[in-house]
Amino acid sequence: MSSISIPLKGLPADARPREKLLQRGPSALSDAELLALLLRTGVQGKNVLELAQELVDRFKGVRGLLHSGAEALKSVKGLGPAKRAELLAVVELARRALAEEIKEQPLFDSPQAVAHYLQLHFGHKPHEVFAVLFLDSQHRLIALEELFRGTLSQTSVYPREVVLRALHHHAAAVVLAHNHPSGTAEPSRADEMLTQTLKSALSLVDVRVLDHFVVTASACRSMAELGLV
Repeated sequence: MSSISIPLKGLPADARPREKLLQRGPSALSDAELLALLLRTGVQGKNVLELAQELVDRFKGVRGLLHSGAEALKSVKGLGPAKRAELLAVVELARRALAEEIKEQPLFDSPQAVAHYLQLHFGHKPHEVFAVLFLDSQHRLIALEELFRGTLSQTSVYPREVVLRALHHHAAAVVLAHNHPSGTAEPSRADEMLTQTLKSALSLVDVRVLDHFVVTASACRSMAELGLV
């Protein structure tokens, strides 16, 4: 027997996400209920709570949903341009909030925030991206720049360009980062060699390489913690 979709107006008032939030606060809501508030409406044969729960299940939680990216959302039946735009706007707000947090203090005072920021920034991208976080003398973030993009398997990184951007920002140190679209966060031998090449080039202008992060949608691995920087 197929299940019957119950309209939200048919639910008790304290079971509707908006009323529940106003009465008991946002922490009382499940992930699906919070998502339902963003989506506002369901699709044919599926109310908004059911659609929200389907999304949470499909992406294995809110974290997976936020890291999914525009293309993955486009493939979900029932998520039209308006709903996709709302979800992407939430992701961007989260990214900017994290950026503000890590700009207010030395970068490694909150390493978890750095990891989340990098994952939100490009953990979901289907192609490889190499980025640099430029830091001041107190290791506070000046800027993050995506400098190179490649194919699914490789990217070309030019040390001269990294040095020029470091000089442009008057950076005292940098943190390197790139994603692995394959989903494996373990650094490769090529990653190790690139790190050493960039360390040598940047040392000529007195800029330190503090770390190199390998990023996926579900993980962010520090090469410094592995003794590779």
